[in-house]
Parts: sequence; structure tokens; C-alpha cells
Amino acid sequence: MWDFSIGQALGLMVRTAPFVLFRVIVYFAIAVALMLVTGTGAGVGYGVGALGDEELRAQSTAWGAMGGFGLTAGIIFFFRDYLLYIVKAGHIAVMVEVMQGRDIPGGQGQIAYAKSVVAERFGTASALFGLDRLIKGVVGAITGLVQGLLMILPIPGLDRIIGLVRAYLKMAVGLVDEVILAHLMATRAPNPWKGAQEALVLYGQNARPMMINAAWLTAIVWLLSFVVFVVMLAPAAALMWLIPGEFTAGTFLFAVVFAWAVKAALIEPFAIACMIQVFFKVTAGQTPNPEWEARLAGASEKFKEMGNRAMNWAGRGFGAGATKQQES
Repeated sequence: MWDFSIGQALGLMVRTAPFVLFRVIVYFAIAVALMLVTGTGAGVGYGVGALGDEELRAQSTAWGAMGGFGLTAGIIFFFRDYLLYIVKAGHIAVMVEVMQGRDIPGGQGQIAYAKSVVAERFGTASALFGLDRLIKGVVGAITGLVQGLLMILPIPGLDRIIGLVRAYLKMAVGLVDEVILAHLMATRAPNPWKGAQEALVLYGQNARPMMINAAWLTAIVWLLSFVVFVVMLAPAAALMWLIPGEFTAGTFLFAVVFAWAVKAALIEPFAIACMIQVFFKVTAGQTPNPEWEARLAGASEKFKEMGNRAMNWAGRGFGAGATKQQES
């Protein structure tokens, strides 16, 4: 049915518990910030609306809440590359170390250790973010190729459901960039751009088993996220009671924020652990297929850009960490 072990994934979560706790702190701090600023915005809007009638008060409360939420979300978006660098890539680094049988520290030392591993491989946060954006673009091209193959299959009624298939495929490849980063860390590729290209080709030539497993995991992740959302409706309603005025969408919004925090802190790393298992399993002993490399070069400008960067890299590294490794 699938190629990952839930027990092994949970074991990885346990072995990297300090980092899981770090994720919980980071993402719930973001959720609390969203709620506080949204609540403050609603309070300011309520105060402004008190100068008018009930309709103005309701409207200004809603606008204030949305303004506070938008401001906080914008700040989080601005720092997204640092979240990738410190939280996501760091956790992947220690997961890979555990899977390869290496000893990792516990407690807060695990976070510092992960940060040093990521810095050694990728250098700066902006460099890793740039690579991640290119990877996402190439993954999109692979998804397009798979969709093209589906369209030529003689399946009755396929044209009517291809829209749903396309939407599901987009969701199902959401964790692939993390898997590519795991491959780079596991192989300790001396040229990260070239290593990413090779990993993407391996993913492409194994697209069928990877997407089947990703489809199962996507269903599991969204089912768990929905359960969390339903559970969070009660505390979200309690928080809304503390906010002045009537912001009826607030309960739903805060429940979504709570559910997102749980998903990012706990559910997502579980899914990543499963997908890393699958990728390492299905690609074991394989080498990149030149035919798939040619397909990707023809379908994705970002894949070509990655190749150009690989040729121009010439051992200079992504940043100070990679340069230091090259010199040693």
C-alpha cells in the first residue's frame, strides 16, 4: 500500500524530540502572535467604531482584526527563508543523521548541532532559500509531466476528473523540496546545485511510487489537520469571547491558525520523515537516468538554471560554511 513505516517515522520524531519541541515553540509563538495582533487590531477597530453606530462598530472591528492579521502574516512571510533555514532544514538535518546511524546530541545542543550542519552544507539562509525556490519550480515541472502522461491514458471520463487530479498532485508534492534537501545532506554532495539536479532526476524517474506514497501521506496529513481544526474550535471560541465586538469569522480564523500550528509543528515533520524513508528506499542503488535529465531540461528553465549554477559553482560554495568545508 505504501513504502514508509509509521513506526520508524515516529521513532525519528522521538530521537529528534528536542527539535520537535523547538518546532512547537516556534510555530505556536507565531500562532499566539497572530492572535494577539489580530485581537489588538479588533480592539482598536472597536474603539474607533464606538464613535458611530452599531454597524460601523462591527465593520471597524472586522477591518481592525483583518489588518492586524495581515500585518503579522506579512512579517512572517518576510522571514520565511529563516524559518526554512533554522527550523525545517535543521530538523531534516538531524533526521538524516539519525537515519544514517550517527550520534546526535540531545537537549538544546541538538538545535545548535543542526544549525551547524545546515550552515556547512548551504551557508546562508538566503542561499538555501534560493535553492529551495528552484527546487519547487522543477518539482512543478515534474508534476506537469506526470499530468501529461495521465492525459494520454485511455481512461473513460478522465477529462472530467483531471482538474481534481491536478489539484491533488499539487498538494501531494508539497514536501518534495524537503526530501531533496534530505538527499543533499545524506550524500554530502560537494556541489549542492549538481546534487539537487541529480536528486530531482531520481525523483522524476521514480515519480510513480513517490506520488503514490505522497498521495497517501497527503490524505493522512489533511485528515489529521481537520481533526485538529475541529478540536480547536472550542478554545478559539473562548478566545473570541475575550475580544470586544462581534467578529464572527474570528472563531473559524483562530481555529485555522491553531490547526496550522499543530500541522507545522507535529504533523508535517512526521510526513517528512515518511517521505524521506520512501525516497531513500526507492532510489537506493540508482543513478540519474539521462533520459529523465533531458526531459527536465526541456520542460523546466529552472532545471537549466540549476545546471548553470552547478557549472559556475567551481567549489566556491554557497557561503562561508561551504567554503570552509572545501578548504578543509
